[in-house]
Amino acid sequence: MDKYGEHAVHCKELPGFKHRHDWVRDVLGDILRRAGISAKKEAPVNFLTDPMEGRSTLRPADLLVFGWAGGKHACVDLTGVSPLVGLRENGFVAGLAARKAESKKVDKHAKACAENQHVFIPFAFDTFGSLAPEAINFLTRVQWVIHSNCSTPRGQGFVFGRLGFAIQKGLAAQLVARLPSVLMQLNKFSGYINKRMYFQKKSENGHYALM
Repeated sequence: MDKYGEHAVHCKELPGFKHRHDWVRDVLGDILRRAGISAKKEAPVNFLTDPMEGRSTLRPADLLVFGWAGGKHACVDLTGVSPLVGLRENGFVAGLAARKAESKKVDKHAKACAENQHVFIPFAFDTFGSLAPEAINFLTRVQWVIHSNCSTPRGQGFVFGRLGFAIQKGLAAQLVARLPSVLMQLNKFSGYINKRMYFQKKSENGHYALM
């Protein structure tokens, strides 16, 4: 892991990168299910591919939302990026990395979806929790559906709050996975010592006996 944890967050070769993507996808799928919106994860659609490489890169939709717009199904394609990439050269602008990732997804897949009578929804987010405009529009509509079906105020912030927490949880898992094993062992040992001290104190007060 580098000094700021940047490489661990954005390197696609590390296993934690896909775990974060899949975790956010699963949470988003569960939100849709709770909203009563019919969707399928990893749905084969037979046309999502990189235009530069042809059918050799054929892949499923992260989420296929049925009848989302004018009776057409929507292919939701998730992508998570780090706003720290290229920070030293370009400076930091909040949300810029997510918007760039959204634009790249549109260039890659929107035309193929339109030609096959599907709607394409790029769902781009960054590791700071910023969402690109299309993701915000999508979640706003999902939130409206939940609010319409739910009489309690909880539904108003449920969608964005849960999705934001999922992004941060996925990020935390990435960073923890890259901690040196010696630090992991020290953390376990520290927890063991704290537990012994707790029970020792209780024992001295006559409440518990130290085993």
